[in-house]
Amino acid sequence: MSAFIQITDTHIVPEGELAYNRSDTAAALSEAISTVNGILPRLDPVDCAIITGDLTDYGTPAEYERLKGIMADLNLPYLAIPGNHDARDAMRAAFADQNWMPEAGPIQWSRDFGDFTVIGLDTLVEGSHHGTLCDEGLAFLDRILGSLNGHPVVVATHHPWMHSGVIAMDNNNLQNGGALLDRLEAYGGPARMISGHVHRTLTTQIGKVTCQIAPAPCHAVHLSHQTASVNSLIMEPGGVTLWNWQTAPQPCLVSNVIPVGTFKGPWPFYG
Repeated sequence: MSAFIQITDTHIVPEGELAYNRSDTAAALSEAISTVNGILPRLDPVDCAIITGDLTDYGTPAEYERLKGIMADLNLPYLAIPGNHDARDAMRAAFADQNWMPEAGPIQWSRDFGDFTVIGLDTLVEGSHHGTLCDEGLAFLDRILGSLNGHPVVVATHHPWMHSGVIAMDNNNLQNGGALLDRLEAYGGPARMISGHVHRTLTTQIGKVTCQIAPAPCHAVHLSHQTASVNSLIMEPGGVTLWNWQTAPQPCLVSNVIPVGTFKGPWPFYG
C-alpha cells in the first residue's frame, strides 16, 4: 500500500534558542522522529515523509543545517515545500543535492505513489505571513493535473484555503486558494488538499474536495474564535499525520493523526 508521513511547521530556530522564547522546536522534532521510527515497523510500507512548510523560523542557512541534522535520524527519505517562515534561496541552497528541489523558481514538485500522486506547491510570499500561488505555480499544477487522467491526486501546500475560525490565522491563509480549488473541483478524479500553517488538526469539505490541516510536532495555535483574541501559541501535545491508501470498502486515502511521544500500553482489551 502507498503511504507517507506528513510533518509540518517544525519552526527550527538557532542552537540555544526557543521559538517565541517558549517552544523547544528542535526537541519536539527529535521526539517526532523517534515516534515515527518507532511505529514504522508495524505499519504498511511508508514511502517517505513530506514537510509542508515552516521548516525554520527565520529562514537562515544555520537553521536549515540544524533541521537537516535532526532529520538525518528519520528512517525515511523526505521532501519539503516552503512556508511563510522559510526563505526560498536559503532553502534551495540547503537542499540543492535533492532530486525534488528545482534549480530555480517556486519550490514545487510532484511524486507518484502508485495509487495516488502528490503535488507539492510553493505558497511563500517573501516577507508576508499570507500565502499566494504564483502564475508559474498554477501553470505547474495545470500541467501535472492534465497528465494524470483522473488518477487520485493530493495537493500539498503550507497555507490552507479552508477557514479554521481562528481569525488571525484565517486572515493569513492562501489568498488565491479559490483558483486552486476551482481546478481541483473541475478535475476528473478524486482530489484532496493538505496543508499546515495553523498547527491544529482540521478537516472540511469544499465542493468535492476534502481539505485537511495537520498538527505540528511542537506548539499549537491557541483555539479561540473570539474576535478580540490575540494570536497565541499553546503547548498542546504535538502530532504528525500518517496518510495511507486503503482498498476497502473502496479505494481511498486515509489520514491518521499520531501523537508525538511514548504512551502506556498496548494491552489486549480482553484476557
